[in-house]
Amino acid sequence: MNNKILPLLTTILMVFALFACDKAPIETASVSTGQGGLQGQVVAPVEGIYLYVYKPGMDLYGPAFAVSQATGANGRYQLELPDGDYVVVARKRKGGEASGPVLAGDNRSEFIQVKVSGGMASLDVSAPVKVGDQRNFTGDLEESSTGIAGRIVDSDGQPVAGARVHVYDHVQMSERPKFVSEKTGPDGLYQIPLPAGGTYYLAARDKFGGPPKLGDLYGRYDKGTIEPSAVVVLEGELLKAIDITVTKVW
Repeated sequence: MNNKILPLLTTILMVFALFACDKAPIETASVSTGQGGLQGQVVAPVEGIYLYVYKPGMDLYGPAFAVSQATGANGRYQLELPDGDYVVVARKRKGGEASGPVLAGDNRSEFIQVKVSGGMASLDVSAPVKVGDQRNFTGDLEESSTGIAGRIVDSDGQPVAGARVHVYDHVQMSERPKFVSEKTGPDGLYQIPLPAGGTYYLAARDKFGGPPKLGDLYGRYDKGTIEPSAVVVLEGELLKAIDITVTKVW
């Protein structure tokens, strides 16, 4: 009799053991999705602010890695970002543009270092009105006998109004321009006084900031070459007839 009961008891105990294992709590590991972001408010609040996000080492005045939508009346923003370290700045231009120079009367925050890691990081930003302007427009420079002059034309050779010449000191022309001309009038003429002679590279465009977009007018000064042609200006020389052709970006 005992020999028959023992196997039965063993079977019952095994069933209970399996049932207990099935009900035991299962530990789950916390896994980062690699995707997070930033959210917060631009105080006091400020409407129409864009949040510009750069990766470390990027030109903080050039095209951003990511740009938020403009803030609403409550000043709030939210922007999804991959995990990583970033530099953030808030900007608002009086004209409402998402790109271009920040001038006196516009809003701008300080540059802020943030870290995003597996979730939404909270960041409230203060973006006071900028006082003064250090951008080197033609009109900002004192009278100089050194400079560049010419005309901006379209592909048919007709003068282009409302364009500016951007002056760079590197052939890549990827950094912020060193000097920017005033807008051309109906005759398309421009003149840029320079503080010193040197080697410069020129581009003309009708919009500010970032790479040219579809529909923008853009052109570089070149002499039929793929790369931009250098413009060598001697000290005390006003180099004339440096004409630039612009076309629509498609």
